[in-house]
Amino acid sequence: MLQTSARLLRLLSLLQTRRDWTGPDLAERLGVTPRTVRRDVDRLRELGYPVHATPGSAGGYRLGAGAALPPLLLDDDEAVAVALGLRTAAGGTVAGMAESSVRALAKLEQVLPARLRHRVGALQAATVSLTGAGPTVGPELLTVIAGACRDRLRMRFGYRDRSGSQSRRNAEPHRLVCTGRRWYLVAWDTDRADWRTYRVDRITEPLPTGPRFPARELPEGAAARVSRGVSTDGYRYRARITLRAPAEVVAARTSPTSAQVEPVDEHSCVLRTGSDSLDALAIHLAMLGADFEVHEPPELVPHLRVLAKRLERAATASGG
Repeated sequence: MLQTSARLLRLLSLLQTRRDWTGPDLAERLGVTPRTVRRDVDRLRELGYPVHATPGSAGGYRLGAGAALPPLLLDDDEAVAVALGLRTAAGGTVAGMAESSVRALAKLEQVLPARLRHRVGALQAATVSLTGAGPTVGPELLTVIAGACRDRLRMRFGYRDRSGSQSRRNAEPHRLVCTGRRWYLVAWDTDRADWRTYRVDRITEPLPTGPRFPARELPEGAAARVSRGVSTDGYRYRARITLRAPAEVVAARTSPTSAQVEPVDEHSCVLRTGSDSLDALAIHLAMLGADFEVHEPPELVPHLRVLAKRLERAATASGG
């Protein structure tokens, strides 16, 4: 009986690791016959697990969604990752998630083996979260949008742009992107016939209206589009700079929300960034620690000359 129970747990763990299994594959993994697999599947069904069988000579199986959440079987690394994810969510940008995350974390840590509790505790003790006062979004809002992205359902919602103007948008939602501080929705705006990026905290009353739409290909990818939007497009001055440094070195000194880095060769790269201030733009470039050439904006070149003379005068005066 003990051996059978252990095999059932192993079978359940396998069914949770991927969507579809054939009977022979499960039998090989468990070291039993396909007939034993069928009996074990029947036992899981008696325990309330919705295991669906697909027709065919191979005898496929799939763990479906049931009326209640079944126990999840996690390996060591998965358990540590979930614990750390819950810890991070407790202080994240999703409104109302802190209390739920703490409750779930308490349940998980209660059943963690001592060796895993030690790993999670060590990482938590050594980690400090730097949180800002940025806007938060409700989990129900993210859930509705994520469901529309998954099911490819057209969606209608209210939106407040950066100037405060309100409008109604009709869109085909593509992907949600989190930058760490804010959530963004990348979608095809059907009224404007173009791709748009929306800040989720400015979205109100999202309503999946249907019908289903065919998947569209976003040429640059959702993450790259959001990176470009938050690092360049929204600013008064948009800079394109060639830096005499390897792309990986410059990328390590910037972030996807502040700049885009494209390699030219092993010794140089192109950096795209933006700012509402020429002073801030010049300081940002100077702090990268590499020689550079300005292509855009043209206003930055004479501004650099003014700053260079000012710094030279300061260095001369300070030198006595």
